[in-house]
Amino acid sequence: MLNALLFPVGAIIGIVVAVVVLAIVIGIVGWWISTSNMFVRLKNKAEEAWATIDVYLKKRYDLIPNLVETVKGYAKHESETLEKVIAARNAAGAATTPEAKMAAAQQLNSSLKVLLNAVSESYPDLKANVNFIDLQNQLKGLENELESARRYYNGVVKTFNTKIEIFPPCIIAKRKGYEKLTYFELDSEEERKNVKVSF
Repeated sequence: MLNALLFPVGAIIGIVVAVVVLAIVIGIVGWWISTSNMFVRLKNKAEEAWATIDVYLKKRYDLIPNLVETVKGYAKHESETLEKVIAARNAAGAATTPEAKMAAAQQLNSSLKVLLNAVSESYPDLKANVNFIDLQNQLKGLENELESARRYYNGVVKTFNTKIEIFPPCIIAKRKGYEKLTYFELDSEEERKNVKVSF
C-alpha cells in the first residue's frame, strides 16, 4: 500500500521536474530569439540611419559644383581653394565604406570652410548674388539636416554598441559575430562647428 502511494508521488515529482526544465528551456530559447531579433532591429536601424546620412552627403556633394561655379565668376584668385574643394568633393563621392565617407566628409567640411571664409572676406559682390544666396541657404539647410541625421545615427550606434558589451546580450553578439559600429564623429573642434554660410 505504501509503495502504491509512493509511485504516484514519484511520478508527480518527475512530471514537475520535467515541466520546470521545459519551462527553463523555453525561456532560454525565447530570450535567445528575442535578443537576436533586437540585434537585427538595431543593425537595420543603424543601416537606415547611415543611408539617410548618405543621402544628405550626396545632396551636399551635388550642390558643391554649383557653389564652385558661382564663386568662380567672382573669385578668380581663389583657384587653389576651389581646386581643393573639388578634389575633396570628388574623394567624398568616390568613398564606398562608411568610414571612408566619414573621413571624406570631414575633409570636405574643412575645404568648404576655407572657401566660404575666403569668399566672405574678399568678395562683397558675391554676397549679393541671388544664386549664391540660394546656394548658401540650401547648404545651410543640408548642414542642419545632416546634423540631425548624424545625431540619430550616433544614438542608434550607441544603443547597438552598448547591447554588444553588456551581459547577457554580449553572449549572442559574440555568437553572431556582431562588432561595434563606428560613430560619425568629427576629428577636430573646428570641424565640430557647422559650415558657416551666412555672410
